[in-house]
Amino acid sequence: MNSSELQKKTFLLLLTIVSIAFGWIVWPFFGAVFWGAVLAILFTPLYRRLLVATGGRQNLTALATLILCLVIVILPLIFITASLVQEGINLYQKLQSGELHFGTYFQQIINALPRWLVDLMDRFGFANISALQDKISTGVMEGSKFIATQALTIGQNTFDFIISFGIMLYLLFFLLREGSDLSGRIKQAIPLSMEHKRHLLSKFITVIRATVKGNLAVAAMQGGLGGLIFWILGIQGPLLWGVLMAFLSLLPMGAAIVWAPVAIYFLFTGQIWSGVILLAFGVFVIGLIDNIVRPVLVGKDTQMPDYVVLISTLGGMALFGLNGFIIGPVVAAMFIAVWDLFSLSKEADKE
Repeated sequence: MNSSELQKKTFLLLLTIVSIAFGWIVWPFFGAVFWGAVLAILFTPLYRRLLVATGGRQNLTALATLILCLVIVILPLIFITASLVQEGINLYQKLQSGELHFGTYFQQIINALPRWLVDLMDRFGFANISALQDKISTGVMEGSKFIATQALTIGQNTFDFIISFGIMLYLLFFLLREGSDLSGRIKQAIPLSMEHKRHLLSKFITVIRATVKGNLAVAAMQGGLGGLIFWILGIQGPLLWGVLMAFLSLLPMGAAIVWAPVAIYFLFTGQIWSGVILLAFGVFVIGLIDNIVRPVLVGKDTQMPDYVVLISTLGGMALFGLNGFIIGPVVAAMFIAVWDLFSLSKEADKE
């Protein structure tokens, strides 16, 4: 091994060590760095438009874009989260005091069923109605308790949250202002052909924008409309159920898991108009959003099958929590893109 090869390997080893060490140091604030980068990617087109309007003043443009990001995205999310936590605590207190008892609602449905259907339920192992009532009540109680516990945790970690939030905003400002230069340096450092680098970076940015723009917009619309119809019909905890429908919108027919049982309860307990209204609204408004709005917002930009998007999103959330909502599809898209490039290079070698 000559001195040139030794120096090259030593430098690569040093590069690996310092990169791992830097990642280790930054890891406690991974969420802040991650969402700062995501928001920068989303708002960079707006930054570029404003940059033209401000005559190229980068600091002013970055600050204006940051303020718009706060008004459009961050502050509404903080308000919704605070309201959700409060509503979850209230629901938990009502369940504890006995003011709400979901087992009673379930029993009302059972009493309204025809005898033959009750016998059929007995054959399939649903004979112990009281046990089912307890499971339903316990499940709702645990869910509300979880929200109440999270509220306490958030209160105890307020200082950490403020620090992470400040880091995210600080990083977002500089990524907006210097994002083009930074992306150029990253592209230059990656040891791939320029064509491959352009393809992978384009896929990376496209998937992030499509995932956030499409899936979050659909989730917000389904959750918002679901919470609205629950509030109109006088159902307890409309914001809580709306947020739950928003999260479940990632699944096929996910929001229906929430509104369909309520519609069935209304129909079987004699509240026909409420049941019909909720059923029609759920099918023709909430249900159609996924089929109409998602393709318009996301389009074919990701060029991934729906089942890959679903599995990668759920898998990402299982591993990384809320951050996995974006990390999962991005990893899946990069996986497909890299293998496509590998296949193309193999075909080119054969020719």
